[in-house]
Amino acid sequence: MTTRGVLYVHSAPRAMCPHVEWAVAGVLGTRVSLDWIRQPAAPGTWRSEFSWQGEAGTASKLASALRGWHLLRFEVTAEPCATAEGERYSCTPDLGIFHAVTGIHGDILIPEDRLRAALLRSQRGETDLEAEIAKLLGKPWDDELEPFRYAGEGAPVRWLHQVV
Repeated sequence: MTTRGVLYVHSAPRAMCPHVEWAVAGVLGTRVSLDWIRQPAAPGTWRSEFSWQGEAGTASKLASALRGWHLLRFEVTAEPCATAEGERYSCTPDLGIFHAVTGIHGDILIPEDRLRAALLRSQRGETDLEAEIAKLLGKPWDDELEPFRYAGEGAPVRWLHQVV
């Protein structure tokens, strides 16, 4: 079963750009050439978006291929399909990688065992419940990536069409 998704490279040093393309090509098994534009949120870095199609699990393979690269900020999304839920991966140099399962409308679905564990840590006084839920929703990653999501002038425009 195939799915599709998007790789958002929010910032990468210029010298890293071809390595990102090679890593993505290695996962997808085909030549990849990304359109790079300057990233105004971090001068000296570049950004790109790439729509992909592949088997369920491709998003995790892309995230694994790119995780841990110093100075690379990225997100990978995958739409749900008949055999798998949707996924979202976010990665920053400071926070590392975040993974969430997403439903058909893009909402983050938090497994009950993770909610129970967060509640238990809060009840024990180890942490604040609000902070735990924020982590489960990926808020620290969203906060760090938000300035990079706006690409500025010259960014490609993605038109969304309503499907009835």
